[in-house]
Amino acid sequence: MFDDFTHEAFRLETLDDYGRSGNADAYRLFLDGQPKPQGYNSDWLDEVRKHVDAGRRMYRVHVVSRPLTPYLRYELGWGYTTNMTAGEEFSILDVTDREHPMPEAPDFWLFDEQVAGVMEYDGEGRFLGSELVEGDQVSGLLAYRDTAMAQAVPFSDWWAKYGE
Repeated sequence: MFDDFTHEAFRLETLDDYGRSGNADAYRLFLDGQPKPQGYNSDWLDEVRKHVDAGRRMYRVHVVSRPLTPYLRYELGWGYTTNMTAGEEFSILDVTDREHPMPEAPDFWLFDEQVAGVMEYDGEGRFLGSELVEGDQVSGLLAYRDTAMAQAVPFSDWWAKYGE
């Protein structure tokens, strides 16, 4: 789906820990207090930069509550701040002091408002797979995206206030 989208790719992240998915080695370095490695996330940065340079938007909202889990401190502090350099956009929907507006929302990638990959994780943040969703099933995901974007704040603003 990343090869075929033409306008935008949106991600909704709802979990506090994806530590069993993705870059486990970098996460361990972070937990051990080591510096971010040279070339961290370079493959993803190349992917994002390719799309952004071609005029395609890549953006996401992460639903969080404070205090942040160790994984979220890693993802936001290392991942988001790095990925922003390639043009990926981030927003935060902080539900710490408010009711969660969409507690049933799944994690998903939404491409061009037409097709989505709904992602499934186990209780330890291990990616189990995704389900392709198209047609009428996309409308509910669009509603989640719109709600998240309407109530989220730009990551940089949120991080300046709550970042660690």
